[in-house]
Amino acid sequence: MPTTDAEAPFAYDGLDRVIHEKARLGVLASLIAHPKGLAFADLKSLCGLTDGNLSRHLQVLQEAGLVAIHKGYERNRPQTTCRLTPEGRRRFVDYLAVLEQVVRDAAEAVGDPDGPSTDFKLRPA
Repeated sequence: MPTTDAEAPFAYDGLDRVIHEKARLGVLASLIAHPKGLAFADLKSLCGLTDGNLSRHLQVLQEAGLVAIHKGYERNRPQTTCRLTPEGRRRFVDYLAVLEQVVRDAAEAVGDPDGPSTDFKLRPA
């Protein structure tokens, strides 16, 4: 029998496993701050990933419908651009709301009822 939120308040079912992986979390955080998308090389640099590692994480995100990848040319050179899909943006914002609840619950558990400032803002590039 599945548990309810009241029975398991620390289950945090909204922490999407696809998003929760460290590298994919970084990719999505980078892309949400750049609504027009990012070139593969820029995304690689921002996230500190190798070509192969970023490619694999982008494949997972694309298969989940969170990221769109466009391959084209810029000045006769191959250019891969990545951007969040509308579904990806919605799911990432939902994920952040659950993550914010985790921070609030942890702060309350250690005796800080106000918790840390969770008024974080996404920084534009």
